[in-house]
Amino acid sequence: MDSRTIDWEAIKRRLAATEAAISGDLGSDQTARDRILEARARAAAKPTLAPDTVERIEVLAFSLAAEMYAVETRYVREVCQLKDLTPIPGAPAFLAGALNLRGRIVAIVDLRAFFELPTRGLTELNWVIVLKGGDEEFGLLADGIEGIESLPISELRTGPLTQAGIREKFLRGVTGRMLAVLDGARLLTDTSLKINDPATGQKS
Repeated sequence: MDSRTIDWEAIKRRLAATEAAISGDLGSDQTARDRILEARARAAAKPTLAPDTVERIEVLAFSLAAEMYAVETRYVREVCQLKDLTPIPGAPAFLAGALNLRGRIVAIVDLRAFFELPTRGLTELNWVIVLKGGDEEFGLLADGIEGIESLPISELRTGPLTQAGIREKFLRGVTGRMLAVLDGARLLTDTSLKINDPATGQKS
């Protein structure tokens, strides 16, 4: 192409205008330019956030006899209020009864009795956390539901002496603010939480 047919001056003017727009050049407004430069300096000084590579678990936190517990959400099938609990004659003390949840008969475990914690009776203000894993399913009573949290696994520590004994083997760990994270897999598979089926005499 013949360079004499190109308006180089017009191109230079367009490039200068573009450069000025990109650089935030506001002509003679020195104060505005200073503000832009200051904002750029502050942005450049901010540290770049590294990706969160910390291994975490998602848990559902709940209260139980003035203590705080949690269980991984991957083991939680649903949460509902305790209503129409049917007692089971001859059942262990930790088995509060059974619920009919949309046609499913679900055993309800009172961890307060199982962990030998103080009990204060059952009301409809109590909640049920239904755990599910493989073929196993049952509900846990809770005084209150605190919500879902994401916890770094590195925060979990061995439980204090107040959570020793029968509870210790069901603890995955305890956080610095005394949130006891239960081992959902252990709860669902441990034979001590099984009861004899009256019809068969076998554990269920």
